[in-house]
Amino acid sequence: MLRCPDAPAFACAAALVAAFLIPAMAHAADLDEAVLDEVNYARAHPADYARELRRAPEWAFEQEEPGAVEEAIDFLERQRPLPPLKADRRIGSAALEHVRLQGPRGEVGHGAAGSLGLRLRAAGVYAGLSAENISYGYDDARQVVRQLIIDSRVPGRGHRRNIFGAGYTTAGVACGSHRQWGAMCVIDFAGAVMERGRAE
Repeated sequence: MLRCPDAPAFACAAALVAAFLIPAMAHAADLDEAVLDEVNYARAHPADYARELRRAPEWAFEQEEPGAVEEAIDFLERQRPLPPLKADRRIGSAALEHVRLQGPRGEVGHGAAGSLGLRLRAAGVYAGLSAENISYGYDDARQVVRQLIIDSRVPGRGHRRNIFGAGYTTAGVACGSHRQWGAMCVIDFAGAVMERGRAE
């Protein structure tokens, strides 16, 4: 346990906050990167991803709707490989803004109509195409992306379509805590980006 008996109260409090907050922030940043890596792996190697789903134990998918995993495997086996999405720090900032607003309140969803576009433009991104995926309840990159690819109980499998959208070229990810579900990850996708400042 961190102790600081000889330090002023404010310095001790700051040290305590840093001891707990900095590891959490580092984990979130690592998870952001890992989620995008997992998305890009699925895009580049859909047949391999299908084989991994097929080999996974049945208990891993107990909460999925009947047939959803088999449907995802069939989709992945037919899906052609796609180029990776380039990480863009500005898009990541737009995703993080949603995490910051929604996580402490325990809310779910994408916000009011047009809110993604507003967040992207506020971050300096002007995209002809954009979409957003949000995962709740997982703080492991593989689980986050598997959930979104299987897309159980989501009409039209919209999250899966976003991950494999050929028109998207860049993305940003932000993960954090969520009051109701414990964790959340926001993945924002963009394509046909008009450069008004260099992507990073």
